[in-house]
Amino acid sequence: MPKMKTHRGAAKRFKKTGTGKIVSYHAFKSHILEKKSQKRKRKLRKSNVMHTTDAKRIARMIAYL
Repeated sequence: MPKMKTHRGAAKRFKKTGTGKIVSYHAFKSHILEKKSQKRKRKLRKSNVMHTTDAKRIARMIAYL
């Protein structure tokens, strides 16, 4: 059985915390920011802990990180 390869696209977008949870950053923060409220933009700055159902799929893609 060959080694699994890390999905490089996923490796750039997600990381694991010390406890093994998967963390990503919020979308919708790159452009068209004038119409978005200050509160919404502030909340988009923070990282996002993935839901467990999605985290299982992503963990398989970034198995060695």
